[in-house]
Amino acid sequence: MKMRVLFFICVSFLLSIKVSAEGPFTAAFVRDHQLWIKTAEQEVQVTKGKYVQSPKWSYDGRFIAYIDGDEQRNKSELFIYDTKDNGSYRPYLIETSDFKWSPTRNQLAYNSQGILNVTKMKNGRPKGFENVALGVSGFEWFPNGEEFIVSSQSSLRPTGWGPIPMYRIPVNANLDKNKMKSFYTIKTDESELFGIDADYFKWSRDGKWLAFIVIPTASWSMDSNSLCVLTDEGEQFQEVGKMLGFKDWMKWAPYANQLAYISGEGRFFVENKKATIADMPAALQQKQYTPEGFVDLDLEWYSPKKVIVARAKENKEWNEGPVPTMYTALYSINIKTDEQHQISHPKKNELDHQPQVAGDYITWLRQNDNKNDLWVKKGLNGQEYKWIENIESGPAILEP
Repeated sequence: MKMRVLFFICVSFLLSIKVSAEGPFTAAFVRDHQLWIKTAEQEVQVTKGKYVQSPKWSYDGRFIAYIDGDEQRNKSELFIYDTKDNGSYRPYLIETSDFKWSPTRNQLAYNSQGILNVTKMKNGRPKGFENVALGVSGFEWFPNGEEFIVSSQSSLRPTGWGPIPMYRIPVNANLDKNKMKSFYTIKTDESELFGIDADYFKWSRDGKWLAFIVIPTASWSMDSNSLCVLTDEGEQFQEVGKMLGFKDWMKWAPYANQLAYISGEGRFFVENKKATIADMPAALQQKQYTPEGFVDLDLEWYSPKKVIVARAKENKEWNEGPVPTMYTALYSINIKTDEQHQISHPKKNELDHQPQVAGDYITWLRQNDNKNDLWVKKGLNGQEYKWIENIESGPAILEP
């Protein structure tokens, strides 16, 4: 009788592991330079002979746009995979590395050598293109899907670098200068706010605030960039703080006008990288949550009150030689109570990074040497498990 009970318990345990190992969403990811899609436990390789980078789901999840490049970065061609027809195609002969889907429909915008274009539609697919504007450096869709926020790099003059202009441009501008409306001009100064470009635009959940990074000249930008915010009508501008130029190091809260970012200057991760929350509209109301002796090197909102960070111990002793690896684990921060708990448990010589939240689930990459696997857990206290092996970067997640 005892053996039967033990057998039943073992079978039940194994079944529970099998069920928990099924992902609750669909992920597009890159393995061995090819595009794959995984739903539950089914993995499907959808490209061959390419060098896939940066997959992104379309508005309704039918299409995945991606770059076919090469290891030498001499090629960066835009392709679209159609999940309905199970095939990839080129919307046109497009060279780009900066492309974004519309937030309201299956229309793709991309910047090709300073020319902003949008795809047309043909037989229900994004196909062909129309010009929108010239002289574009960075861009993002407005939440309405009908306009773009666009920046142009400043000009170098005998007196120094000029201001950074930003524009509000309708999708159907078609290079018409009369449709290019000035949105805001960032006046920079080397002694205060200095930059020659603005990029990595992100809208707050309610579309009232726009966050972005003001980028100085190349060498300078490796050590310090300026995180800034601007209201949706271009009326109120503020510099929030200094940070490195990683677009995933700043994220809006899911329901409030709170901006989380990794503050701190210096290109090396060994010190001075702090998880910080800035409340709008007064960005001066900020609070750092990283304890003394630690650095935070990735972040993600889990809920309106909780933020997830990838945390490691500082290494102030290092000052020369190979840059040390920072072995991060995931921690949750309650920004209301200041309670903080470790929520992932990598082994020695493993590190956890690139957290993403999809519904109640948390995903992240667990790295061992140069190999990454995708791990998942339900909730902050759930059981962590490996879901995708040998993944090159954080996946594009399509929630049901």
